[in-house]
Amino acid sequence: MNTIIRWDPIHNFSSLQEQVNRLFEGTFPSRGDESTLTTGSPSVDVYETENDLVIKADLPGMNEKDLDVRVENNLLTIRGERKFEQEVKEENYLRVERAFGSFSRSFSLPDTVSTEAIKAEYKDGVLSLTLPKHAESKPKEVKISVTNGKD
Repeated sequence: MNTIIRWDPIHNFSSLQEQVNRLFEGTFPSRGDESTLTTGSPSVDVYETENDLVIKADLPGMNEKDLDVRVENNLLTIRGERKFEQEVKEENYLRVERAFGSFSRSFSLPDTVSTEAIKAEYKDGVLSLTLPKHAESKPKEVKISVTNGKD
């Protein structure tokens, strides 16, 4: 006995699209990400305190002189270049997984950041950027006295 299977071209097409999406997942950065990624871009943490925005970027094995950090039109850009170690001949490597070459990572800054007061520190392979907020953008607490209303 033969079973009749109904052909549904829409279902088949959506299944193909899902397979193609899975194929490219992880190959290209997400378009929803605010930062711009390039090959070998550093991993970052971004968090906010009451007074600052803080960005920490992992840049192991680099010298601070090889880093270029700048702000232009409220766009913070971290650039650098990881150089391939010449201690070992290239043909002697069995595996190379670390990324080498130029990288760039950019972040759109909110208007609440005082770009003139940004501080950068590079220690133990981590670049820490502290971006202070403008005084008027910090949260303010105002005490309001409540009266009885019978006066």
